[in-house]
Amino acid sequence: MSDGGRGELLAIFHAALHAVDAERAVRDAVERRGASLAIGSRPIPDGARLVVAAAGKAAAAMAAGLEQAAGPRVAGGLVVTKDGHELAPPAVAGWRVRCAGHPIPDARGEEAARELLALAAATRPPDVFVVLLSGGASALLTCPRPGLSLADLAATTRALLASGAEIAELNAVRKHLVEVAGGRLACAAGAARIEVLVVSDVLGNRLDVIGSGPCAPDPTTFADALAAIDRRGLRAELPARVRAELEAGARGERSESPKPGDPVFERVRTTVVASLGDALAAARAEAAARGLRPIAVSQALRGEAREVGRRVAALARAVRRERPACLIAGGETTVTFERAGRGGRNQELALAAAIALEGTAGAALLAAGTDGSDGPTDAAGAFADGGTAARARAVGLDPQAALAAHASYDFFAAEGGLLRTGPTRTNVTDLLLLRVEPEPPGPVTRANALFPKASESV
Repeated sequence: MSDGGRGELLAIFHAALHAVDAERAVRDAVERRGASLAIGSRPIPDGARLVVAAAGKAAAAMAAGLEQAAGPRVAGGLVVTKDGHELAPPAVAGWRVRCAGHPIPDARGEEAARELLALAAATRPPDVFVVLLSGGASALLTCPRPGLSLADLAATTRALLASGAEIAELNAVRKHLVEVAGGRLACAAGAARIEVLVVSDVLGNRLDVIGSGPCAPDPTTFADALAAIDRRGLRAELPARVRAELEAGARGERSESPKPGDPVFERVRTTVVASLGDALAAARAEAAARGLRPIAVSQALRGEAREVGRRVAALARAVRRERPACLIAGGETTVTFERAGRGGRNQELALAAAIALEGTAGAALLAAGTDGSDGPTDAAGAFADGGTAARARAVGLDPQAALAAHASYDFFAAEGGLLRTGPTRTNVTDLLLLRVEPEPPGPVTRANALFPKASESV
C-alpha cells in the first residue's frame, strides 16, 4: 500500500461510477428494433413523438443516452442542469439546454421551471412525455407558488441546509412551495402517457423524494412540511410569506399536492435506471477483483458527518482480519453549522475520521459524492488515513480547529487529500470506502454496533 491505499480506493470508486453512468443507463433502458421502440420494456405507439424534459445533475448525459437510443423518435425537449454539468446531447432539433443554481435556487432555475411547465402543457395525445430525472432537480426547478418569491424560497433553502435537514425533510417543504414538485409536472402534462427514467440519489429510491417527485404522488402534507420546519427549530426564521403559506395550508386553506390514488398518475410509468445499490455492488466486485475482502457496511448512511467519521474510524480498528479488506458504504450525511467554512459533508466526514484515526497504521478512507461535487466546492470529497493529521500539522494546520470551523476544504487542499473528479455524468448520492490492512486478531466490534442500519447492506 505504497500510496497509502489511495490508488485502490480510487479504482474502486471509478468502478462504482462506471456502473451508474447515466448516459449508458438510459440508453440500456430503451429498446429500438427497426421502427419499433420501447422504454423500460413498455412499447411506444407507432407515430408517437417523444417530447423530453431532463432535469438534475445528470440531465444532459441522460438526454444524450435517450437521443442515441431513440434517434429520430425524439422530437426534442429541454435539459436543465447545474452549472458545469451541461454536456450537450447530440444535435437534435428542438433541444434546449439551461443551467441554473444549485443548491440555492436562482432566477435561471425559476425561468427554466416555467419553460418546463409550458413544454409539458404543450404535449398532446399521442405524444409520450419523457421525463429524465436525477438528483439536484429540486433546486434547479424552483418556481414559487402564487404569493411567494424566489427570494423566499432561497432563504428557506439556506435555513434548512444550515440546520442539517435531511433530503426528505427539505423536499417535503419544497413540495408545498413550488409549482413543479409533488406531482404537479404530471398534472401539467397533456400527453397521453408519461415515461419517467430516474437516476436515484435517494436512499430506498423513493420516487416522491427524488427531485421532489415532479411526476409522483406526494404522501406528505402541509402539516408534514411544518413538522419538518419545527423539528429543526426554524419556524421563526422563515420568511413571513413562507410561514404564512405553510400555516394556511396546515389549516386546510390551500390546495394540497396530488396524493396517492389520484387518477392523474395512471398514465405515469417510472423506471429507476441507476441507483446507489448498483454502485455499491460494483464497488464490492472491484474490491474482490483486487484481492480485498469486501465488507458491506450500509447503504443507508445518514446523520451528522463528523459523527459518522468518528464511527468509521472505530470500525477501521475493529474489523481487521487475516487479509486486506475494503468496507463499503453509501448514503448521505448532513452538516449542521452556525457559521460555514468551506467544505462539504464528505470532506467533513473524512476530516473527523482523520482525527480519530491518527496513529492508526494500515487504514485509508475515501468519502466522495458520486456527482463529483461536495458542498459548494470543486472537490468530490477527500482521502484520509492514520497519517493525515500529522501531515497537516507539519504544514501548520490544526485539524481540530478546521473541523470546528467546518473548514475541511481548506484543510485538505493544504494537506493534499482532496479528490477532484469534475462532473461525473451521474448522481447516486455518496460513497464511503475504507481499506484496512490485517493485524493480529483481537476483540472485534460488529459493524452493526457502529452503524445501526448496517443490515441494509449491498
